Amino acid sequence: MEVLRKISQTLKEEKGEGALVNAELKEAVQKRIFGFEILPAPFVVAHLQMGLLLQNLDVPLNDAKGERAGIFLTNALTGWDFAGENAKLANWPELGAEHEGARTVKQEKPILVILGNPPYNAYAGVSPEEEQGLVEPYKEGLIQEWGIKKFNLDDLYVRFFRLAERRIAEKTGKGIVCFISNFSYLGDPSFVVMRQRFLKEFDSLWFDCLNGDSRETGKLTPEGKPDPSVFSTKHNREGIRVGTAIGLLVRQPKRGKKPLVFFRQFWGVDKRADILESLTEKQFDRQYEKAEPAMENRFSFLPLTVSKSYLHWPKVVDLSHSFPFNGPIERRGNSLIVFEGENEKLAKLAGYLDPEVSDAEVTAAAPEFMNSSGEFNAAKTRAALKGKIHFKLSKIVRYPFKPFDNRLAYLDADIQPLLSRPSPELLRQRFKGNFFLITRDTADKDIEGSPFYFSPLVCDYDCISGHARHFPIRLRATAKGNAKQQEDGNGEMASILHEAAAAYRAGGEKTTANLSSAARAYLTMLGIKNPDDDATTAALIWMHALAIGYAPAYLAENADGIRQDWPRIPLPDSKEALFASAELGKQIAALLDTENGVDGVTAGKIRPELVKIAVIARLTLEPLNLSLTAGWGHAGQNGVTMPGKGKMQTRSCTAEESAAVAAVCDHRSGGGAHRDAATIFGGVTHDIYLNDTACLGNVPEKVWDYTIGGYQVMKKWLSYREFALLGRALTPDEAREVTQMARRIAALILLQPELDANYQRVKSNTFDWKA
Repeated sequence: MEVLRKISQTLKEEKGEGALVNAELKEAVQKRIFGFEILPAPFVVAHLQMGLLLQNLDVPLNDAKGERAGIFLTNALTGWDFAGENAKLANWPELGAEHEGARTVKQEKPILVILGNPPYNAYAGVSPEEEQGLVEPYKEGLIQEWGIKKFNLDDLYVRFFRLAERRIAEKTGKGIVCFISNFSYLGDPSFVVMRQRFLKEFDSLWFDCLNGDSRETGKLTPEGKPDPSVFSTKHNREGIRVGTAIGLLVRQPKRGKKPLVFFRQFWGVDKRADILESLTEKQFDRQYEKAEPAMENRFSFLPLTVSKSYLHWPKVVDLSHSFPFNGPIERRGNSLIVFEGENEKLAKLAGYLDPEVSDAEVTAAAPEFMNSSGEFNAAKTRAALKGKIHFKLSKIVRYPFKPFDNRLAYLDADIQPLLSRPSPELLRQRFKGNFFLITRDTADKDIEGSPFYFSPLVCDYDCISGHARHFPIRLRATAKGNAKQQEDGNGEMASILHEAAAAYRAGGEKTTANLSSAARAYLTMLGIKNPDDDATTAALIWMHALAIGYAPAYLAENADGIRQDWPRIPLPDSKEALFASAELGKQIAALLDTENGVDGVTAGKIRPELVKIAVIARLTLEPLNLSLTAGWGHAGQNGVTMPGKGKMQTRSCTAEESAAVAAVCDHRSGGGAHRDAATIFGGVTHDIYLNDTACLGNVPEKVWDYTIGGYQVMKKWLSYREFALLGRALTPDEAREVTQMARRIAALILLQPELDANYQRVKSNTFDWKA
């Protein structure tokens, strides 16, 4: 309808009013503009709307003459090549005529413009045969060439893009595609081949990112203001859940040498008006940034914020001999993951695994173990496990569910499929003195904070957003000699692993540093030898990676590069610099390690700048109430916990609260840069309410906002422990835990000036990884 209005306006501006103009407009609606609709009701409404519009334009269609708008009841994804008859329509002449009309358009008309709002459904399944496997070209080489093993390209909107690309680029050879769709294809690694094809087939590409995504940004602008979908209405203020973008792809008859890619984005509640207003700009292209898609950034259509040297640094995965292990995935409604003190829930697995106990008895005692869902058949799974797997109390272990959120889980490599896809290789790397650096291959939340976590424990698959990939600091060989480890073709490394496997088979145990051959060569060049013999040396590079990955300057300068792939880490070009950076990394590791206290932070005499942070306070004379009822979390669909707004009071720091922080800041900066609490911890502090009678007093702004791996740490912890969800009040130990969490975060923030200075030193004197 909007296209027809535009044609009418253009004809009148160029040719004036009159019967000839009306005739051209009527011809356009019948022979130039075509619409495809698969559902009968919208199809009827579309014809009605178009008929009313034509009446208003004074060019009504004449039913007696068989005039009709070119809107067809058809599947837009099929019938473009098929030339035969559809036998199923033999007894339905009206549908047969509709099918033939659509076929004529699809196969005979010279289509120059394809536009619309294709459906988005990531769960549509693999393309059925009649849709000819449309997206298969976008999957070519993803695994072999790009190492992308998990992807979702069967979303319906991707099929529409492939169809449009094929029709314009491969058939007509010129034209325009313009879709408003899910925005995931702009930078998500899974769409790298799709973007590569667009760059090959089109000459200029414009992308208007409309944001409004519930997963990545929580429908908030970078300033924390509401950012609804562009499809929001008064009756549905949030609109749809996924973020959207308008993609405009142009193919010229005469091809240019290099395609031009333009990008801009809109935020906030006025984005629809802002888009329309932008169309009046005379220098239209100047509103856009130029993107630079390249192999190094997986041909991203998003302009990158990275330092000049970022793409020359090694990815964290390049430093590791072992390809990272995925954390365990439970997907059983947290029946195998419980809060501290709820061991008895997991102990019920003893009955579940006992062949003498009937399914009915298990259902009565622990119904959560017998709930089928999706492809998981509870009864069939139990039949496969009972009597073959024996319950062991030692399998109940502490389990980081989210950063600083430790629970209990039953981890047993042999209990699959009750536990969905546990990694036996990962569980074998749990031994005394070993640790895991945890990161992800791409970010899926904004704000993400540091993409790194660190723990001596195996963490949940979703401990950080984007999925937790575990890099063991050291590797314990298996009887198979780590056969599933990433092959790097290095003879020395193969020899080391062979020796370790031989020791394992002989009943001994040998561990090796989890370092690639290139990382070992780097250490050798610095004069650092034998990383396999010394746990401290084995951890040097990983501690350095932590120090870099928690430096705010590193995260800000390289934000887009870090988001789109494995983080890249600059390596210092001297042994002294590596040791100094690793020492900072050790401090971070200690603060992230919830299994051990940190002197002055969570143990011993608390440092003066931390002692008044997140202290539990009574607000009335009533006995202390630790029930969390302030609205920090609530139950969503399918048992998912959703964060709530909660209740907090924002205020200025008291003189006493500021004094200790100011003193330590003066000490660290020599009386210069950081003279008060406002500078280092933010301008204000919060009192975080547990209920109407108790709060966490003095949680500084930056401590409260602190994010690791896409999760706002403290708020996330509180959301899961709302009384209505937990079914009980917090224990005193849990209350102390949240206080200690805040102090650990505060200590991390106090390290930031040193971390930034370290990053700048390393960046200025970086080892040439590609040399």
